Amino acid sequence: MQVQAVMTSPVVGIEPSASIADAARLMLSRKISGLPVIQSDGTLVGIISEGDFLRRGELGTKRKRSRWLEFLVSPGKVADEYVHANGRRVDEVMSDSVVTTAREASLEDVVELMADHHVKRLPVVENGKVVGIIARSDLLRALLRVLPERDATDVGDEQIRQSILAELASQTWARNSLIHVNVDKGVAELSGPIFDERERQAALVAAENIAGVKAVTDHLLWVEPLSGMMIDPLA
Repeated sequence: MQVQAVMTSPVVGIEPSASIADAARLMLSRKISGLPVIQSDGTLVGIISEGDFLRRGELGTKRKRSRWLEFLVSPGKVADEYVHANGRRVDEVMSDSVVTTAREASLEDVVELMADHHVKRLPVVENGKVVGIIARSDLLRALLRVLPERDATDVGDEQIRQSILAELASQTWARNSLIHVNVDKGVAELSGPIFDERERQAALVAAENIAGVKAVTDHLLWVEPLSGMMIDPLA
């Protein structure tokens, strides 16, 4: 799936010369946690988010350091922090280092960028102009659209059983799986040994995601690798 299929457009943005009060009001009224900062010609120049309002003099939350640590910090960094804690315009507190994406980018690329740069949203840029924005909430809406509805399909028990076995066989964590699968009227029963307790939840999730499964019962036994002792968590 590509960015253009799930991005939000047109974009709610704000101009660099706007006040931080205007930015805060806009974010609160639109229930969004960040805004791209856009010049009148549509050019992206930065981004402002809730995090930019955390260290504020008015709130008494600006950064404090001990005297000896303050001595070690460069005057330029201290000056920059002062502007961020006391600036009144968007262009004074915004981040001008913005990670962006393109319409044709894949959602996989977007998620990697968000994770690598620790950001919650990416402006979508085309020819230097902002044409959209993709945020975590857009990914959540996309997920909701593609999640299968439970009981939406009528699948035979044996087909369900074979699908669960195939899914387990394709997973590296289920190496040489000894898990037995039985299905009765859409209810999948998993039994047999597992050798890492974390495999239990993974096996249950694997079964839950198979079309036609109505419920999953857990009769798996954890075998402690060193002693060979079987541990039944339900016992």
